[in-house]
Amino acid sequence: QVDPSLCCTPGLCFPGDGGHDNRVNCVRWHQDNCCLYSCSEDKHIVEWNTQTCKVKCKWKGDNSSVTSLCISPDGKMLLSAGRTIKLWDLETKEVYRNFTGHATSVSSLMFTTVKPMNENKAFDGITGLYFLSGAIHDRLLSVWQIRSDRKEKNAVMSFTVTDEPTFIDLTVSEVKEEPVKLAVVCRDGQLHLFEHILNGYCKKPLTSNCTIQIATPGNDEDSTPKPVPILAAAFCTDRQSLLLVYGNTLQPIIEKVSLNTTESHVCLIRDIQKALSLKTDVALTKVKTPVVNSDTKVLVPGIPGHSTAVKTPSSGKERKKNKRKPGETTESIEERLEALDIDVSKVKTPGGLPQTDSFAVLLVQGLESNDAEILNRVLNTRKESVIKNTVARMPIHAVIPLLHELTKRLQGNPYSASLMVRWLKSVFTLHASYLSTLPDLIPQLGMLYQLMESRVKTLQKLSRLHGRLFILVTQVAASETVQDATEVNQTAKLVYEDESSEEEGSDDEMIADKDSDENWDEDEEKEEQSDEQEMTVEKEINGDSDLEPENESEEE
Repeated sequence: QVDPSLCCTPGLCFPGDGGHDNRVNCVRWHQDNCCLYSCSEDKHIVEWNTQTCKVKCKWKGDNSSVTSLCISPDGKMLLSAGRTIKLWDLETKEVYRNFTGHATSVSSLMFTTVKPMNENKAFDGITGLYFLSGAIHDRLLSVWQIRSDRKEKNAVMSFTVTDEPTFIDLTVSEVKEEPVKLAVVCRDGQLHLFEHILNGYCKKPLTSNCTIQIATPGNDEDSTPKPVPILAAAFCTDRQSLLLVYGNTLQPIIEKVSLNTTESHVCLIRDIQKALSLKTDVALTKVKTPVVNSDTKVLVPGIPGHSTAVKTPSSGKERKKNKRKPGETTESIEERLEALDIDVSKVKTPGGLPQTDSFAVLLVQGLESNDAEILNRVLNTRKESVIKNTVARMPIHAVIPLLHELTKRLQGNPYSASLMVRWLKSVFTLHASYLSTLPDLIPQLGMLYQLMESRVKTLQKLSRLHGRLFILVTQVAASETVQDATEVNQTAKLVYEDESSEEEGSDDEMIADKDSDENWDEDEEKEEQSDEQEMTVEKEINGDSDLEPENESEEE
């Protein structure tokens, strides 16, 4: 809460003096040191001195814009939120803890406890406390616990609502057994009340204990009651009653309502038609339509005095005469397009199918009316681009019915199942963020998960069987081709000899002839030696060897 006099102090909220350079998103008042803390789109946090109306300290709070601030109960810590939630030490201006978990920018921060739930340990002023955070376009409110270790950075529990929260109020828990009461006003005009004891980690998102709506009683002419949006809600000091603000933002109505009810849904009937005197149905326009009578004549440029009569709107009788008689034939659309010189082939769509923008409309109509003909026409398409564009353009409320329809068709023949898998891939790719926010996603997709798991189990066995059959088929085909093949004659039909090979052959022959002549001479010498030896042997036998050498010479 900020004192109104501070907001009027000159120099406190202007962008000079080292202050913010962009729009200020949140301002928090520190009661102990009389300082103001502000955050802005310029990614910075500024500490203001309220006495001097000047900047005391300025530091960068996040890589993107800082959207929300919250001061701890002991006044020593500061929570800031942008893309991530950071806990700052106000003395050193350093980050004490980081908390991540929101996909969009955080819009609200507030502490839910003053003391830790575990009273056995010593309390340092911050460890063990719980705080709540909400983000834009997010239907979950996360609860975080500040712990001594730095490992745990995820939310300990979450509260689920029907739409994006616009206003949050809670009762701070001071005792361990005392539950935290939470009032959340959503963008759809509903109020959700939660009551839960913060005692550690909770896996499943918590639903509201009571939902409050306001509607009109319905007049005599229109018996259907109309919803009245709830703008804000706050707990009273007794914590057993609520202050509701509903109606129009220009003329809101404030009412005190007790909470002594055990019903899960409460609808309050309030007649606010008399209280709201604003007329917003009449559209204001600067265009004026002139009233043309039958006697009016319009002069056109050209010959002076020339006039043309203005055609008056035809009456009901003349319109009835213009209707087509039963025996007459009308021109087709193609003939009309040919008369306008428009290419008919360009106007036609290939295959007679509608365009992508009408595919989404047909799909929604088929899901709402459960028309099998329309669904078959849309879901049997094979083009990936058409499927992606159709899924991207369909409204969010039709995603779950489409998944149910795809699950039914997956159980049919394999051909339709192969087409449905393409649609499932596009749905999970484009709408994963929406499906992750559904609290009952597991029961909604339980049948689909079981179906996919049962088919995946048989994939390994089928792949083995496919491999064996492929080997058998290839071997049989190979043996058949070998039997059918004819014997090939491997003898050469033509031999080509080069001249160089003949010359080399003649040289070899000459060398061989020389070697044979030399061998012949050696053989003749050996024969002569053998003949001489025989002659000497014969002489010795005949006694010629006893003669003296002198006689021998004489005889010679």
